[in-house]
Amino acid sequence: MRYEYYRDREVAFEGFTARSYLFREEFTSRAWATRYDFPAIREGHVKRDVIADDTPSGAQGWFFNTRREKLKDKRLREAFIYAFDFEWTNKMIMYGSYERTHSVFQNSDMMAVGKPSADELALLESFRGNVPDEVFGEPFVPPVSDGSGQDRGLLRKASALLQEAGFVIKDGKRVTPQGEPISVEFLLDEPSVQPHHMLFIKNLGTLGIEANLRIVDPVQYRKRVDDFDFDLTVQRFSFSSTPGDSLRNYFSSQAAAMRGSENLAGISDPVVDALIDKIIAADSRTSLTMACRVLDRVIRTGRYWVPHWYKASHWLAYWDVFGRPATKPRYARGIPETWWYDRDKAATIDQ
Repeated sequence: MRYEYYRDREVAFEGFTARSYLFREEFTSRAWATRYDFPAIREGHVKRDVIADDTPSGAQGWFFNTRREKLKDKRLREAFIYAFDFEWTNKMIMYGSYERTHSVFQNSDMMAVGKPSADELALLESFRGNVPDEVFGEPFVPPVSDGSGQDRGLLRKASALLQEAGFVIKDGKRVTPQGEPISVEFLLDEPSVQPHHMLFIKNLGTLGIEANLRIVDPVQYRKRVDDFDFDLTVQRFSFSSTPGDSLRNYFSSQAAAMRGSENLAGISDPVVDALIDKIIAADSRTSLTMACRVLDRVIRTGRYWVPHWYKASHWLAYWDVFGRPATKPRYARGIPETWWYDRDKAATIDQ
């Protein structure tokens, strides 16, 4: 077995079409929709497959660095969520391939849905007064736009939130309560999601917020993220079906102050810390799932991120030289662990 590493996605794709390697998982909707029309596909030598992904999809989105004073107000962060038109982005840029992410435990039974159960309420009651009243109702869900790219109703709601928080318009620009123009920078280390930012930045401009996109090399990006030197950046993470101590690195107060941690948002909340301890100490699947749902509710009240998207499936492309079992492992793609090289199939391609 040999692994080939490519520094450039385009070169990697061309390498696959030339049979420099035999299997790839596609992560780019544009490529999946438009690029798989090369001769080996038409001749039947390369196969495509979509297989279910039963693992928790986790979270992906633009995470706010709440360590920065200008991003501390939750109402401002919620206004950003209203300014992002997922429906337009999914339709126009991602070929309708994705669903909206709501939860840090997306695509799992640990995701909070609807009003809290009796057990969830019992746990939440111990934190009453230290959490927003919102957690005792429906969990926060990003709004659904009209798909126009500039939903006026949602932008009006965003503007109202900003006004309520004291971010008013002055000389055509949105200013902080201290009278300073508010501007933000989106930090990236590669350009593949650049198009997804453009309409979002335009809508923020409509709200009077100056936003720009900065793409830096991976080394500089890593240093800036490790030092929490950013306003917003894309983060993607997921947890196992039985999360535990790994939650601390993403959500705990300790990780918020630790250089290089995954707590990019700077979440520092004693209630979150206590719920993580509760999850780690859970003595049954039922109590763990319930505590995760409560943690999800509390995190979602913080508006720490502008949720992106997910799909509960894998896009696979492979040269037709493999055999595989009829049923894949539930929580894995199954390759390379359960696939095998089929010499007879390979011989038909080599002819």
